[in-house]
Amino acid sequence: MPTPRITTNSFPLPTRLINPSRLRSYVVRLPLFTRLILLAIFAFWLLELQTVWSVIQWGSLDPKQINFGSLYRLNTFALIHTGFFHMLMDTLCLVPLLERFESEWGTLTSVALFLGPLGQIPAGLYLLLDAVILRDNTPVLGASIWVFLLLASESIKTYRANPYFEISGQKIPTWITPLVLVVLTSILVPNASFLGHLSGCITGYLCTSAPLFRQLRYNDSGCGPY
Repeated sequence: MPTPRITTNSFPLPTRLINPSRLRSYVVRLPLFTRLILLAIFAFWLLELQTVWSVIQWGSLDPKQINFGSLYRLNTFALIHTGFFHMLMDTLCLVPLLERFESEWGTLTSVALFLGPLGQIPAGLYLLLDAVILRDNTPVLGASIWVFLLLASESIKTYRANPYFEISGQKIPTWITPLVLVVLTSILVPNASFLGHLSGCITGYLCTSAPLFRQLRYNDSGCGPY
């Protein structure tokens, strides 16, 4: 008896809910920097499909591999993922937050911030916590560190407008929400990096509260992506 062929028609995927024209229209409307980050993440995932050269070994944030010749890892690790679903989940979480950030700060400022402090400070914090303090030397990668950075930044802005929310009569600071998500993610998601996500949160808190960043926001107020 011949082995039955497996096709995509065999799976109950909700293809009618996926409208390619709407998806394409949404991507086209994204600000420039957000689109470039999305393209870079997808390109690195495609490169990882080949077997000649390991993108993960080349670009992950591996404490044992950090030296003056590999400082590029401070920027590349957030763009590289271990597989399709890792890439998909991080991208779905990152794109709306990054789109909002770029719309508020402008494209050129967003490029400068994410290639500079917002990209390298969380990487440096992770290296400090993992390699120097804990001496664990665990490599990390993925855009989720930026997701938690942006969530922490948004939580500080929310805290200034609405400091607390109530649960059963208990007032809970709104800024603590990303930290709760860090803990829940570490418990529920296999191989999630608690230290990586925590480093992103700390960076988001510090940068949103820093006088320099508040001055940048004041100078760029009213400027959209360009």
